[in-house]
Amino acid sequence: MLNRNCLSDLGRNFVEKMRFSSSFVQVEKLLKQTEEMRQILLFGKPFPAQDYHDLTHELYRLRAEGSYIEAENLQALKLTLQTISQCIIYLRKSESLYPVLCSLTLGIEQEEELIIRIQEIIDDKGIIRSSASVRLTEIRNELLRKSQSVNATIAGILRRVRSEGLVEPKTEITVKDGRFVIPVPAANKRKVKGFIHDESASGLTVYIEPTEVFELSNEIRELENAEKREIIRILTEFTNALRPKIDDIFNDLRFLGMIDFIRSKGLTAIQMDGKLPLLSSTPEFEWFNAIHPLLYLNFKATGRTVEPLYIKLTAENRILVISGPNAGGKSVCLKSVGLIQYMLQCGMLVPLSEISQTGLFQSIFLEIGDEQSIENDLSTYSSHLLSLRNLMQHANRFSLFLIDEFGAGTEPQMGGAIAESVLLHLNKKQAYGVVTTHYSNLKMLGESQKGIVNGAMLFDTTLLKPLYKLVMGRPGSSFAFEMAKKSGIPDVILHHAMTLTGRAQLDYEKLLQEVEFKKHEIEQAENRIQKREKQASEIHDKYEQLLKRLDAERKAIIRDAKAEAKRILSESNKLIENTVREIKEAQAGKEETKLARAQLKEKAEEVEKLEIVELQQVEDFKKLPLKKSAVETELKPEEPPLTFDRPPEKGDMVRIYNDSLGEVLEIEGDQALVALGEMKLKIGLDKLTTLNKSLLTDKSDVSKILYGSVMKDLNAKMANFSTTLDVRGQRAEEAIAAVTKYIDEAILLSIKEVSILHGKGNGILRQVIRGQLRQIPEVQSFRDEHIERGGSGITIVILK
Repeated sequence: MLNRNCLSDLGRNFVEKMRFSSSFVQVEKLLKQTEEMRQILLFGKPFPAQDYHDLTHELYRLRAEGSYIEAENLQALKLTLQTISQCIIYLRKSESLYPVLCSLTLGIEQEEELIIRIQEIIDDKGIIRSSASVRLTEIRNELLRKSQSVNATIAGILRRVRSEGLVEPKTEITVKDGRFVIPVPAANKRKVKGFIHDESASGLTVYIEPTEVFELSNEIRELENAEKREIIRILTEFTNALRPKIDDIFNDLRFLGMIDFIRSKGLTAIQMDGKLPLLSSTPEFEWFNAIHPLLYLNFKATGRTVEPLYIKLTAENRILVISGPNAGGKSVCLKSVGLIQYMLQCGMLVPLSEISQTGLFQSIFLEIGDEQSIENDLSTYSSHLLSLRNLMQHANRFSLFLIDEFGAGTEPQMGGAIAESVLLHLNKKQAYGVVTTHYSNLKMLGESQKGIVNGAMLFDTTLLKPLYKLVMGRPGSSFAFEMAKKSGIPDVILHHAMTLTGRAQLDYEKLLQEVEFKKHEIEQAENRIQKREKQASEIHDKYEQLLKRLDAERKAIIRDAKAEAKRILSESNKLIENTVREIKEAQAGKEETKLARAQLKEKAEEVEKLEIVELQQVEDFKKLPLKKSAVETELKPEEPPLTFDRPPEKGDMVRIYNDSLGEVLEIEGDQALVALGEMKLKIGLDKLTTLNKSLLTDKSDVSKILYGSVMKDLNAKMANFSTTLDVRGQRAEEAIAAVTKYIDEAILLSIKEVSILHGKGNGILRQVIRGQLRQIPEVQSFRDEHIERGGSGITIVILK
């Protein structure tokens, strides 16, 4: 993959030289280089990606005195030096973003003078310019003049022989060996004066160079030879000036090869979803979401997903013993550990979660596969023992060993005993390792020996199929009888096998299966509880926010009510004073006094009624219906229903997006026209919840209380909403979150068309964003912007 992603042999040479390193400083630098390049390829401006020519052999040849560079290689040298210059400028301008890559440019100079000199000699098509020297200009001008003279002369001769009928009417001038000739029928060759240069295969046509142009053609040939000599002189002169700088250019080419290599590693990381984990100098590691990179690529091509692994090795639990059913993923897990660790220590990003803790080892020992050798007279088990001997001699506390099917290949009891002894010896040497096995005695070591831990590959006992999921801390059953039954082995054979196996072994396997089943049930119960806790937490947060809003609205209502009461009381006082004055002035009798008292009583009742109404509004607002969640319904089933499951009808009070209240004015198909105070909103019926009118007091009063704040929020959103979202430079996760929130706001405000500006780059961000848009039901379609307005760098989104 690295070789394919390189642009030149310069980068491929670095791929071939890539080696496992145990130096923390070296590995950290290599990983940071690759991560910075990955960031450039995903989110940065386009990185120079052409004209990576390997001129190493040509430069070695030019070291010899008297040699000169060919025009073709001179063109390649110019383009390569330009690419090097572009890389240097790119990295130095972005030093704050990519400091490790920028440090590679130290000591690398841009060969601007050399590039200018080459451009003076050669044009963009790789042809030597006439202006490269005064002599070359003179030669080419003379060549042009002579060629025009020859063309004119031979054209006249051709017209003459045509008119005389010596050649066919459609005959044209031809070039043979650089000479202008006329095709003449063999019967007429004596009638045309000149020199015969060639004849056709049939001998019916001869090619004659007329005598009149012979001397001119000779002069042209001499001028062409003079032109070649002058070009060689120019290239030799340039090469002589280039020769002292060859060592510097070698250094420049090495820099370009390094950049090509790092770019290849960055592309490979993107293809296999490689990340930069946390790096430690100790041999311990804890990996989250580890995936075998080649398995990931294979599954990705067929639309499948890989079950990620969680693996942890520490000083307390250094050796992992993995057990489980055949074809359950044990070997893939083992190979994932080896390949990921080796890639990491070669400076490659690996398919792990970024929060994973990784360590470094000084050596890795492998015992995987069959190393049987006829030439060396080795059986499978003999080669296995030789590997174990080498491992025990050289392993230490900085080593990682990987052994597949530990102990297999010989008599089970003997092989199991030897494997157990070897494992105890490696544990005593404090080496780290991962082994796969079916032997029960090795599983028991994980329960009894400090430093050794069990791991199980899970198996679905209901469907009788492996789940390819590793669980640390407990052994796994081989499920041999279950797998045999699924494969169609007769029950009578299986029952006989059970009697031969022995009760103790069967009880142990049965116990493992029961533990695995109970563990699976507990995990499912924990997931359900976590979901309930999350729902309860969301409900709590929602009601906390609602109570704050209710409290603010309540205070506002009371404040307005008090102000109104003061106004009415003030008017009442004025009425009392006027009434008393009128009684005194009129010296009123009983009837007039009684009428005045009635007016005062009516005004007092009005004030009292106002206070009751205002207080009732506050209490009613506290009781505003809210849509209950499944959790709350379980907790309080005795409460009356606040919402209906039926679709809303005209005149119903509805809740929009579980937040704002409105009234349905019209229904057209699956759309409804809803009034939010003074604003009208057209929205899908599936976004509405029908409310129980009997639990609402005065609809107009509720609207006055609620819709003021709703209108302010919506108006503010509409005023600040932009129909274009710019996510350039963002990480994929940030861009997805921003796009999702942006589309939600557009739906709420009934915006039909928006634009997302993500840039072109390598197209990764565009692909991620469009994948997210496909998952939003309200998105009707999306497309590229018009080529004149940004093309594939902008996505136009049409909403339903």
